[in-house]
Amino acid sequence: MGRARRGRLAASALTAVLAVSALTGCTLTSLQQQYQDGDNKGYIAGSGVTEIKAADRGDPVRFTGTLEDGSSFDSRDDLGDVLVVNFWYDPCGPCIVETKDLESISKKYADQGVDFVGVNTRNDAATVQSFDKKYGVTYPSILDADDGKAQLAFSGQYRPNATPTTIVLDKKGRVAARIEGPINSQPSTLETLIESALEEGD
Repeated sequence: MGRARRGRLAASALTAVLAVSALTGCTLTSLQQQYQDGDNKGYIAGSGVTEIKAADRGDPVRFTGTLEDGSSFDSRDDLGDVLVVNFWYDPCGPCIVETKDLESISKKYADQGVDFVGVNTRNDAATVQSFDKKYGVTYPSILDADDGKAQLAFSGQYRPNATPTTIVLDKKGRVAARIEGPINSQPSTLETLIESALEEGD
């Protein structure tokens, strides 16, 4: 086989792999390094961790939706607390593998003014309830597949560009940090971001 033909075949294979990855909607790479304490300049650490200096944060993000149990969610009810928002769907592999750590962290901070909510981007209520039961998830999820309103609320500079994405809102409802990709390779990163937001004034 000639060198030129081999090159064309390799390029075609790479294109196919990239196309499949794009269609899956999942981020398959883990974060590459531990989040480092710094000077809060809105930098990106590792492959997908962004922290926004308090003075540089935009307006509060307000979003509403219907939860898997049929009740209503309004982010205004969480003002004064730190709110962790996780964008996911079933059967996104990275979403599944990070679930155990998200659940553990949600329980750890449950009595410290930290709330968790999922935003499910593709599934119906029955699928979400089945997922929660299978993986032991106790915090609720918004069903966002039909209208995408919750996703649209985060359509600014720090929107969720990949699935999964986890966003930390400060006590005023502003985006304080974003993790693109699964948190399971370094769950302490999310804990550090939560604690940083907790330490801020109201």
